[in-house]
Amino acid sequence: MGGQSFSARQYAQNFSDRELKEAVELAHQNGVKAYVAVNTLIKDGEMAAARRFVRYLQEIGTDAVILQDVGLLDSIMDLQIEKHASTQMGIHSREGLHWAHENGISRVILARELSLDELAHLGDDSPVELEVFVHGALCYCISGQCLFSSMVGGRSGNRGACAQPCRKPYRMGRRDGFLLSTKDLNYLDILPELQRIGIHSVKLEGRMRGESYTGTVSSCYSHALRGLEVGSTGEQLDASKRWDLETVFNRGMGTGYLHYPEPVVNSLYADNRGMPMGQVKVEDGLLGLDPGHVLPGDGLALYRGNEKMGGLRVVDPSQVQLPFRIPDGMYDLFRNSSLRISSWKKERSDTRKAEKPSGKVTASENTGSPRKKNKGELSFYVSSIKCLEAVLPYADRVYYESNRSLPEASDLCRSQGLEMVAILSRFDPLGAEDVPDMPLMVNNLDQYQRHHSARLYASHHLNLFNSNFPLPVHQATISPELCREEVGVLSRRYSGRLEQMVFGRLELMVTRDPEMDDGTLQDERGYRFPVYRDRFGYSHILNSADLMLLEHLHELDGMSIDSFGIDLRRRPVRLASLVAKAFRDRDLGCRREIRSACGQVTYGHYLRGV
Repeated sequence: MGGQSFSARQYAQNFSDRELKEAVELAHQNGVKAYVAVNTLIKDGEMAAARRFVRYLQEIGTDAVILQDVGLLDSIMDLQIEKHASTQMGIHSREGLHWAHENGISRVILARELSLDELAHLGDDSPVELEVFVHGALCYCISGQCLFSSMVGGRSGNRGACAQPCRKPYRMGRRDGFLLSTKDLNYLDILPELQRIGIHSVKLEGRMRGESYTGTVSSCYSHALRGLEVGSTGEQLDASKRWDLETVFNRGMGTGYLHYPEPVVNSLYADNRGMPMGQVKVEDGLLGLDPGHVLPGDGLALYRGNEKMGGLRVVDPSQVQLPFRIPDGMYDLFRNSSLRISSWKKERSDTRKAEKPSGKVTASENTGSPRKKNKGELSFYVSSIKCLEAVLPYADRVYYESNRSLPEASDLCRSQGLEMVAILSRFDPLGAEDVPDMPLMVNNLDQYQRHHSARLYASHHLNLFNSNFPLPVHQATISPELCREEVGVLSRRYSGRLEQMVFGRLELMVTRDPEMDDGTLQDERGYRFPVYRDRFGYSHILNSADLMLLEHLHELDGMSIDSFGIDLRRRPVRLASLVAKAFRDRDLGCRREIRSACGQVTYGHYLRGV
């Protein structure tokens, strides 16, 4: 369940505090555990309220709290409530599981991008319980790393307000359609294998779904799991139940990344059409159906491409007369309802009453010690020797992408007495990456745990959102979703070194989609998003505009930000040189030339926040 604050389903009705208490009691009366998701990123001004909310959950007997924010985890470490890691934490390796165990987490809801073999590797002697999503929506971006909705639509997925840009149509080269829209998960037939490899719990998507969906899906999976308990294969569901499972909500179904690199996207449509039944012939207003494939009371819909031609309710499967007129021909047929599905719906009054939620967000006083004011260093992200040579005269530090030219880049930086940091891959479930002996930039908790003895820099993908951030790294990068006021509060409270991203095309998504390759993704409004595939096989979708905070450097100096991040990976040498010199000289006169060279620039969330 989710409460009215700090839930990753901000637009759901959610539960009031009183309803949460009643729901926990109802669950316990029925021998069921109740978990509450407090799984958004938390700002400093919200931390006290978030802690109060978790304490309230403990008081009403909630069995566990599901968390994304590591700062909130640190804040509630003393509370005696079981803690589960949300899939938004992105934990995907043995090292991540050990980090979770060492930090008081008893169960990890694993990243949804893992294959069956990778899950089996984790299930062997895990120090914590393992949970996986088995039914429902699959994010296109790697768990907890999406900035697309936030940067383009102003609604943060990390804050529970995702606008679902992945369900929109795009064009890329000769391909067009719903290129980012993943099929829904359906692991029903994989349950025996998940049990065999040591998965403790399976998770069904249910929030922001109605009674029909939750009743049908939970009934089917419960039936299958009971079959496993008595030695069944887990496949003993009659055809009608399977039909209902695929009917109640279906954007195309598959097994996600379990059998990677099988395709995960349904590019034909992104809406719920129900169970696909293939093509059907319409002639003289009659639907040419095999009576054995439909039941009385079934709801059917006919489509031609992306156009819905009409829908109907079946009375007599042996002769179906259309209640609307369409030309004779072949149509795509979908089953979108049944009498059994409809029976889950029950009339109920809304008993919600106005009350002040215990998690109500209020401002909080700054109690941190003042940071030493200084002029921020310049740290450049680069991926080629030519760009490295262009920025060397202006750099205090270089973050270099882990590619074949890394040794040469290291020698060049060493000859100039300049620190170089190797940027690690974004996803490495088996720990197979060849890691150099030098300072490292880590992107997730798994890498932090794996390399914690090295000099570490935390990228903004680790979602530093508040001053409770507990990882003792040499330097941490602030989340680009924070606005100037929130950066100021964080900088006054956080005692470690901080970096603020000030230039570059921020990464909106990184995906394991095997069908996405290098190119340019174009949306309905004509915005163009560069895409590249890295040497590990992951595709990165970048913003259509460059973050540009040149005119705000003095303000950030006043906040005592230690370093400014300038991302010039895969950019022309001329632009790299222009930007590096402008930021070193604080030359506001170069803004027009930089804007012209980039095509489009943005302040990101620095002035607006989320």
